[in-house]
Amino acid sequence: MTTKDIILELRTKHGLSQEALAEKIYVTRQAVSRWETGETVPNTETLKLLSALFDVSINTLLGSPRKLICQCCGMPLEDTSISREPDGSFNEEYCKWCYTDGKFVYSSMSQLIDFLAGHFSAPDRSPEEVREYFSGLLPQLSHWKEN
Repeated sequence: MTTKDIILELRTKHGLSQEALAEKIYVTRQAVSRWETGETVPNTETLKLLSALFDVSINTLLGSPRKLICQCCGMPLEDTSISREPDGSFNEEYCKWCYTDGKFVYSSMSQLIDFLAGHFSAPDRSPEEVREYFSGLLPQLSHWKEN
């Protein structure tokens, strides 16, 4: 889906007219109309307002052009799993299980690997195989590169 389709779908899903949406995010009805026809796209500040209003990530509003993964554990990110900052805004870098209320849950890579080995092992995947996989993946993610 494109940005124009997503905005139209979210607006109608929430039962808002173009004018009502415009009032909520401090733009003109004509601006909303131009987004929905694909003539223009909202600016960064307006995307933040739309994200908060519709409770979706900016990535979703833009048609999910990037495949987001948690930069702590490597999990694919969707709107339901993206973490939030203390003010309620989305943090599109981390999942809600690694980053909560502005704080990281895991203080070390080994602590996270221990958790993952316990939760991702299965009859066809031993804890040692899970440890080996994540020991190779995690150092490539920005959270662990920075620490």
